[in-house]
Amino acid sequence: MNVSAMPLSDLLCGNIFVVIPAYNEGESSGEVIQNLPRWCTCVVVDDGSMDDTAEQAARAGATVLRHVVNRGQGAALQTGIDYALSQGAKIIVTYDADGQHDPADLERLIAPLREGRADVALGSRFLEHVNEVPRTRRMVLRAAVLFTRMTSGLKLTDTHNGYRALSRAAAQKVSIRLDRMAHASEILDQIRIHKLRYVEVPVRIRYTEYSRQKGQRARAAFRIAIDYLLGKLVK
Repeated sequence: MNVSAMPLSDLLCGNIFVVIPAYNEGESSGEVIQNLPRWCTCVVVDDGSMDDTAEQAARAGATVLRHVVNRGQGAALQTGIDYALSQGAKIIVTYDADGQHDPADLERLIAPLREGRADVALGSRFLEHVNEVPRTRRMVLRAAVLFTRMTSGLKLTDTHNGYRALSRAAAQKVSIRLDRMAHASEILDQIRIHKLRYVEVPVRIRYTEYSRQKGQRARAAFRIAIDYLLGKLVK
């Protein structure tokens, strides 16, 4: 069979790993995993949850890795990325556990990597779906974009969007040292340092009542910025 005529599921089977950091996401993790396409391997990193996150994720068919204590999203992502690389992943997608990401965007997100056009694909909610972002959230994110441009030099329309895809080569170069939410800025720094080719891809963020409750508050943005800047000083 001609490769171009093969079903997508056959082309991607075993190659795509979706890494989901999760902390007390028992209410949503099972449904999130079940909604992902069957051609990807789902890895949930239970980051010291005190609920049934691990049990729900395993029941839904994910491979579950566990941190004994809560270390933070950055640490959970690195644990999942390391595992995916050890299992031969060719593309690694990072994905939130609260249901705000749309699995329908997954094929479009990984396309630039499959086609060899980029090493990293970064999801952006501001390329097509800007009007779906709550106004206060939009203001905070615009400020974060400006901060990112000043600190990393990358010209992006969105930042701190957890929906991203890395080629195997990129994932091997990116090393997350900041355990908590500042890891998102750290990843962008490493894209610049390692001269990785990157593109932004339109994705939809679904702001449900549950995801709003679980999401970062505006005041948390200042703490993230401080953590990131302190991390740069330590390095």
